[in-house]
Amino acid sequence: MIIQGADLFSGMSLEAINEIKTSVVEESHDKGTILFKQDDPANYFYTLIDGRVQLAIGKDAEIDYTVSRPGEIFGLSSMVDRECYTADAQCVAPTKTAKISKDKLDRILEKYPRDATLFFKHLSTAIMKRLVDNYSAFLSQGSLQGVSYGSRQVASGSED
Repeated sequence: MIIQGADLFSGMSLEAINEIKTSVVEESHDKGTILFKQDDPANYFYTLIDGRVQLAIGKDAEIDYTVSRPGEIFGLSSMVDRECYTADAQCVAPTKTAKISKDKLDRILEKYPRDATLFFKHLSTAIMKRLVDNYSAFLSQGSLQGVSYGSRQVASGSED
């Protein structure tokens, strides 16, 4: 099963992995299937088994990212205490996913604190990688604007 091979679950105990495996639902989706939309309740966390899923943020997909590597994760909003997804997720090829309810995964991780620490370490690494990848893509297009995360202000152009 993909769970054991996914970086996110690397190093976790066999007990925790087995509980996660029994809670995971594998699904197959046709090209064009929408798995979730921005602002939908973030109830599930996904791992890609096969295929491709495009994540798009904004009305005109101003920011997009394609999940294409088996074991890659998405639906991250569900694991970082966000009530709603921050992106649309659409299958851009026939796709197979493993999904787990946020509530079930939370209960399992509460039982295994050491595994929870590893899980969230791996999750933060995945989020950071995606952030750096998007940052690099913006820089290569020359369209990056500065954002102050404290005030949420966007600076257009550079100020000296």
